[in-house]
Amino acid sequence: MTSAPLSDPLARAGAVLTIDLGAVVANWTQLRDRVAPAECAAVVKANAYGLGVQRVVPALAAAGCRTFVVAQFEEALAVRAVAPPDARVLSLGGLPAGTAPDFTAHSILPVLNHLGDIAAWQAHARAQGTALPAVVHIDTGMNRLGLGPDELDTLVGDLSRLDGVDVRVWMTHLACGDEDTVMNSQQLGRFRSAVGRLPAAKASFANSSGIFHGTAFHFDLVRPGCALYGVNPTPATANPMRGTIRLDARLLQVRNVDSPMTVGYGATHRVAARGKIATIAVGYADGYLRSLSGRGHVFVNGVAAPVVGRVSMDLVTVDVSHLPDAAVTPGGLVELIGPNRPVDTVASEGGTIGYEILTSLGARYHRVYRDPPPPEVA
Repeated sequence: MTSAPLSDPLARAGAVLTIDLGAVVANWTQLRDRVAPAECAAVVKANAYGLGVQRVVPALAAAGCRTFVVAQFEEALAVRAVAPPDARVLSLGGLPAGTAPDFTAHSILPVLNHLGDIAAWQAHARAQGTALPAVVHIDTGMNRLGLGPDELDTLVGDLSRLDGVDVRVWMTHLACGDEDTVMNSQQLGRFRSAVGRLPAAKASFANSSGIFHGTAFHFDLVRPGCALYGVNPTPATANPMRGTIRLDARLLQVRNVDSPMTVGYGATHRVAARGKIATIAVGYADGYLRSLSGRGHVFVNGVAAPVVGRVSMDLVTVDVSHLPDAAVTPGGLVELIGPNRPVDTVASEGGTIGYEILTSLGARYHRVYRDPPPPEVA
C-alpha cells in the first residue's frame, strides 16, 4: 500500500515557532562591540536556550563567534559537530570520572570545578605526555560549582597541582548579575584577589547582565546567554536586546457561552455573561506553562485576549467576547510570544523568568528559521 502525499506541514501545524537568527546574531554583535577588546563568547547550553544549536551555532560562527559554552559534555558534542574546527567549546559541568579521554578526543575544554577535577585532568595530561588545556572555575559567592576558598588556598599553596594543566581561562560566575547589589562588587573583589594569587591566564567573569555593569567586569572573555535570545539582561531598564522568537498557535474553534457555564478542567472559569471562547492548539506539553492559567494573554489580530480556565496539555482557551466574529476565524493564528507579547512579559505572567519560557519551547512546534542577512561587501 502506498501512502498518500501529505499536505504542507505549516498547514498541519498546531503552532508555529519562528526563530529570527538575524536577531540572535545582531544581539551577539551588539555585545561583542560593547565589550571589545574582550572576547565575546556565546552560551548555547540547553539547545541554544531552546532555539536550536544546529542553526544558532553556525549563524553565530559565521558572524565571528569562536567560543561556545555549554553545561554538559553531550551538549558539547552537538556544538562541536556544527562549529568551525577553530572554535573553542567549553563544558561547564566538570570532568565526570573516566571521561577525560573523551574531552581530548573531541577537542572540548573541560571547566574544572574542584581539586578532584584538576587532579584527574593532570593525570590524563601525564598519560598523554603533554600539557592539556582547560578552564578552571573559582567560586566567589554562588556556592554551586567552582573552587571554594579552602580549595583555592590549597591550590595556591601547591601550584604543582597544575603541572600539565594548561589553564587557558580562570572563570567565575555572578550570583546577582541582574540586580544592582553590593554582592556584585564583592564577587569582583574576590575574583581579582584569586586571580592575582594564581599563574597568569585570561579571566572570565561577566554573564549577560554582568556585561552591563561596566568594563571592570569584562576581563578577557564574557559569556552572554539569555541576552543573545532576547531576554532582558537589565530588568530595571528597557530591554536593549532584540526579540528572537515569535510563537503563533492555531485557533481551532470558537463557541458562544453564557452564565452559568464554566470553561476547562476543574471548572475554574465561570462565565459571567454572554460571550465567546476561542480554543487554540497549544498547551503545557508544548511549554506554554500551566501557571499561565487565568493569568496569561494572547493577541488575536493585534488585540489582547485573556487566557481563561486552565491551560491543559494540548489546548488553551481565551476570552474573545470583545472581538468581532470576523477576527476569530478557526484556522487562523494567534500570537502567544512576539512583538505584542515579549518573552519577559509572558514569563512575568507565568510567575517565572524568560529563561524558563525559552528552554521549555516544545518539540511539536513547526519551526521556521529566518537566516541572517548576508554580510555586507566592503
